[in-house]
Amino acid sequence: MRILILTNHDLGLYKFRKEVLETLLKENEVFVSMPRGIFTDKIIEMGCHYIDTSFERKGKNPFKDLELLSFYKKTIKEVKPDVVLTYTIKPNVYGGLACQQLKVPYIANVTGLGSAIENGGLLQFISLNLYKLGLKKADMVFFQNDANRDFMLKKNAVGKNYDMLPGSGVNLSQYEVSEFPSDKTIDFTYVGRLMKEKGFELYAEAAKYITGNYSNTRFHVCGPDEDNYRDLVKELSDKGILIYEGYVDDMKEVYKRIQCTIHPTYYPEGMSNVLLESLACGRPIITTDRPGCKEIVEDGVNGFVVKQNDLDDLIEKIEKYLSLSNEERKQLGLNGRRKVEKEFDRNIVINKYLDAINKVTK
Repeated sequence: MRILILTNHDLGLYKFRKEVLETLLKENEVFVSMPRGIFTDKIIEMGCHYIDTSFERKGKNPFKDLELLSFYKKTIKEVKPDVVLTYTIKPNVYGGLACQQLKVPYIANVTGLGSAIENGGLLQFISLNLYKLGLKKADMVFFQNDANRDFMLKKNAVGKNYDMLPGSGVNLSQYEVSEFPSDKTIDFTYVGRLMKEKGFELYAEAAKYITGNYSNTRFHVCGPDEDNYRDLVKELSDKGILIYEGYVDDMKEVYKRIQCTIHPTYYPEGMSNVLLESLACGRPIITTDRPGCKEIVEDGVNGFVVKQNDLDDLIEKIEKYLSLSNEERKQLGLNGRRKVEKEFDRNIVINKYLDAINKVTK
């Protein structure tokens, strides 16, 4: 069978869907259409056929989007796939339209609705109607959290064929529990793109307060600078408030060194991979009560819940964590590991995809 995958980024495909690719490659020919990135060669080495794709992830030029639709139609005609898998907004929309026009089965994955949908107004109207065009006739639409599913159903943006995934799941053998660090120095980390909506400014402000009042704390930052925070990062790094590690390829090594992951996002998440990986390594989490995070965190059980965009509450929850004994902190992490083993094993995702592909290609 020939399977074509349309996505906007190689990082997400390799980091969070590698095991799905490996499973599909065992008995199928897999083609991947996406822009070239740092993980593209690794995906090719796995055995995938790579199709270089020009893509503006945040672009709003309708003519460019029509070019993407035309490119997808051309690609589908050349590859002749038995089924197409789409990830993220533009591949879901324009890949879906291309599949409809060429009568090819397709399975879409809503990895998050995006700011345009959440913030309302004209952009929401446009984005929602594009989603309707792309998803309404999909053979299967996977959602990663209930809020996204319920919103799209309420807006009549999807048909009857939909199901839930536990996000991208987590590879439990790759992310293993390591020895919990001592409390001689208590290290926290922020993992993700440096963006305001991801809560980076809140994290930085909290780090200022906590390091000024608790001398045994350190705050790490792991991720690329998305919103031009270079000057702020340098200033706080020079003062010893932040330890900036940039993009980290192997987060397991970071989780061994830190005690707790702080993810104060108010961005439209699908399901936070950062939180899943942290808990899989036995590290507690502090995160917001919003879709894509609240399904993972259990307040007082595997971490603490923070109100969205609330610095005072974030500081309060960090102090609450610091007030615990080291054994109590360790137990939060172990509770988290048990939760991801039960609910977020990546094998669940693999099996859901195999079932869906079998159904739509009968």
